[in-house]
Amino acid sequence: MGTDKPFSPACARNSEPIASVLVPLLQDIESVLEIGSGTGQHAVCFGARSPHLVWQTSDLPENHQGIRQWVDEAALPNVLPPLHLDVDQSAWPVERVSAVFTANTLHIAAWSSVQNMFRGVSRVLDSNGLFCVYGPFRYGDVHTSESNARFDASLRAHNSHSGIRAFEDVHELAHRNGLKLQSDYIMPANNRLLIFRKADP
Repeated sequence: MGTDKPFSPACARNSEPIASVLVPLLQDIESVLEIGSGTGQHAVCFGARSPHLVWQTSDLPENHQGIRQWVDEAALPNVLPPLHLDVDQSAWPVERVSAVFTANTLHIAAWSSVQNMFRGVSRVLDSNGLFCVYGPFRYGDVHTSESNARFDASLRAHNSHSGIRAFEDVHELAHRNGLKLQSDYIMPANNRLLIFRKADP
């Protein structure tokens, strides 16, 4: 089964740096919903390092087979097969989770879908729960590197709805949905890991 699994070189590179920040944050967390699990590599990596929590993968159906290959091969009891989760649907397949993680989704999804994601996360996240968002961002409408500027141009040329998001827009969106920025970690390859915490009702 291993030879034909989907493989993301970026996931292979960034899994350890993300884990070094994420795993300590999740030490008291019971369950994580991953939005946009992609290949499934992150789920297997982080689930193995946090055996105390349940890691629930999710994505659109076209990515489920690849995720299942990674999950099945790893055979970790705490990493669950993918759910069908479309952030634009009002009904999500989970009711409550302690934390949510998503990587490299905000710059791919349309801004309307990003807005729906934050609304949905706020709805299913426990009070004081964490929303962990990994990817590239612009600050003060300026890219953090020339490579990010080129990447952004490529994204927008391919799909006008995509593009590297402004940190300020994401921060304001989070605030409107009861999510307070706790940390903004600088990560390798000009990425960030934003940690939001859901405020008490």
